[in-house]
Amino acid sequence: MKNKGRIQIWMVLFLIILVPVGLTAEEGVTDTEIHIGQFGPLSGPAKLWADPVYGSELVFKMVNQAGGIHGRKIVYHPVDDSYNPAKTKAGVKNLQETVKMFAWAGGVGTATGMAVKDYLVGRNIPWIGPVSGSEAWVTPPAKTIFALYPHYSLTLKALCRYAVKDLGKKRFAMVYLNNPFGQNGLDGVTKALKENGLDLVAAVPVDVNETNLNPATLDLRNAAPDTVILWMDPFKSLRLLTLAKQMELAPQWMAGSTFGDFHLWHQLSKGLVEGMITDNYNQFSDKGLTEKYKKAFAELGNKEATWSLALIAGIGVGEIIVEGLKRTGPDLTREKFITAMESIKNFNGMATDTTFKPFDPGDPACRYGNKRIYLQQCLSGGETKILTDWIEK
Repeated sequence: MKNKGRIQIWMVLFLIILVPVGLTAEEGVTDTEIHIGQFGPLSGPAKLWADPVYGSELVFKMVNQAGGIHGRKIVYHPVDDSYNPAKTKAGVKNLQETVKMFAWAGGVGTATGMAVKDYLVGRNIPWIGPVSGSEAWVTPPAKTIFALYPHYSLTLKALCRYAVKDLGKKRFAMVYLNNPFGQNGLDGVTKALKENGLDLVAAVPVDVNETNLNPATLDLRNAAPDTVILWMDPFKSLRLLTLAKQMELAPQWMAGSTFGDFHLWHQLSKGLVEGMITDNYNQFSDKGLTEKYKKAFAELGNKEATWSLALIAGIGVGEIIVEGLKRTGPDLTREKFITAMESIKNFNGMATDTTFKPFDPGDPACRYGNKRIYLQQCLSGGETKILTDWIEK
């Protein structure tokens, strides 16, 4: 009987020790911290695409400065992958398995994101706002991935339709990165043109590591297009625009929202983007919110960052994550966080009007937060002319 009593006492003591541990055992969470990671090209030729990483960082700094969320500060871990999928995979896996992330934010690129998609989904790790318009994030939907970026197919359909119907264009060419991002773009343009009874007069692939854009520019000039869609990283695109001017190639240039910050790109390109048409999905209805972030950026912003649409896209990712964490409450688990994210409806922040729904494996829209864009054109001095109302998929 005495031994039985001792065993019962030890069992009670064991359970008393275990219970508090169980309450705080969620990966990437402590009583005072929430660990969140993000990957992006903080170095290398695609460095101009790094601002989304810094935009999310700004939001998390602001939250921490204000005291955190339910008693916890966000500990942010940016991973520099140089826009190299192999480095993305190694960096994300190393950080996840050593430091432990509760969730992942953003992540710049299609090829880089695809390199870690199965890994993150397989471990049931929430991933909010991949910075890519690939439909792979939601077709089929994954319970743990919440996409914010408008689909490339929507962008390219809108650009092609506007060029054909409003501008009377008929000879389309495309220059694109020879990777999943570029292939997504090529597929989108091919489909969009067929809907308008047209085909590409030239489809020019450029390898990710290629630095000589002369052959690609010559191929475009020889095709004599009246419209060229750029689907490459900024460094290559700016080089091609420079060569095109030298070769007296002056089509209607079109591109995605990467080039949507006309003041920035007009300055960087020395005016070469003037006349370019892009899509945009950011909304600026709340000037007070814009000023709030601009002020915070001046005080807390990363010195490597530029106030840009790409930075605002990263702010949008950070805002949605913070909103989900607030809605989850102090008992923070991944399952409860996912449920909280699913409750977000018509959330209006700096970047998008965002709505999610409870998970339905047959409904991609349940994880597709933003489904609208508009078209715009760069004017003299980098000013913006809005060409359309909101276009929804």
